[in-house]
Amino acid sequence: METTEKIVEAYCRHVKWWFTISNIKCGGQYEIDIIAVEFPQSGQPVIYHIESGVSISGGFSKLTAKPFSEKDIKTREKAASQRRTIGFFIQRKFGPEEVQSKIAEYGLDPTRVKKIIVTWGWEAEAKAIADKEGIILWHFPDLLRKLAGACAEGKTYFTDDTLRTLQLFIKSGHIALTKNEE
Repeated sequence: METTEKIVEAYCRHVKWWFTISNIKCGGQYEIDIIAVEFPQSGQPVIYHIESGVSISGGFSKLTAKPFSEKDIKTREKAASQRRTIGFFIQRKFGPEEVQSKIAEYGLDPTRVKKIIVTWGWEAEAKAIADKEGIILWHFPDLLRKLAGACAEGKTYFTDDTLRTLQLFIKSGHIALTKNEE
């Protein structure tokens, strides 16, 4: 599991108080980053399929509405930009039969699972497509700030290296917990 996925999972667990399962292997070399379960005080559990696509590279940071191409994703020079498209998530992360089958193996109805993409911002056109497709977009810096706030407030000793490092950095006073312009 890469660091950004660990941070997203920690956010789900320590801020949202959701149960999570991560790195679920599917057929065809597909993988689900995180399945999260929210138990509202009233009502049925809500299931989320969360995919993390965080990039801080200037040219590839925001989620775009550029066309996704199965051919270009296999071309080394074009693969990175393809992974920043909303179409990539729709077609390669949420849509494959192998992914849908794995969700069903857990006894879940894939049509009722809510989809979330965690990214470092997005273009308005990508947001419009996400809204149309019923996909929720989360802005990674916002999650990080909220998780940092939870780490700063609590007395929990985290044994996870990523969370412990974040906690120590916060306690040292080197991270602002307020929202700044990005």
